[in-house]
Amino acid sequence: MNQTQREISNAFWKLLEEKPYRRITVRDIVERCHLNRNTFYYHFQDIPALAEFSVKAWVDQALQKNWEAEAPAGAVIHMAREASRRRNALMHIYRFSRREDFIRYLYEISLYVVRSYAEYAPQKKLCPEDSNDFEKISQCILAGVALDWLDTGGGYDLAEFFLKIGVYFSVLSKFNGWKDAE
Repeated sequence: MNQTQREISNAFWKLLEEKPYRRITVRDIVERCHLNRNTFYYHFQDIPALAEFSVKAWVDQALQKNWEAEAPAGAVIHMAREASRRRNALMHIYRFSRREDFIRYLYEISLYVVRSYAEYAPQKKLCPEDSNDFEKISQCILAGVALDWLDTGGGYDLAEFFLKIGVYFSVLSKFNGWKDAE
């Protein structure tokens, strides 16, 4: 990300804290960062392209701060804290985006988070079949919990909830398979 893209993205995040996504205009953004419209359009096709770029850059930054985590839970907890910090902005994107597009992108970004962590994490590598299963399960958990959190207006501590999920999975992993429970 270059300096101009960073300035435009930062202005966008600040505006999202103040007003709904659909009420943000290119004019608002360029006035906030003292640029002209042509500069905006040189870097971004439109506001949805800026939104996608900004969310991905935010996720990248949050993940880079936490690569040293020894388990996926550490990275997820950090992401949850970052999401809580940007709660108002994320709520504005969620409430004023087309739902189908938002959910599709939420699943894409969830998979991106999982794959990014798996690529750089200092954990053991999984065999391809287990890796695919791990990716799908993790993607569904991340996207599902994020969607629930947004549906409730960010009404609970997201990081605490992910910590509980980690505890529950830890307990489940101690079982010797589901057949023993039958």
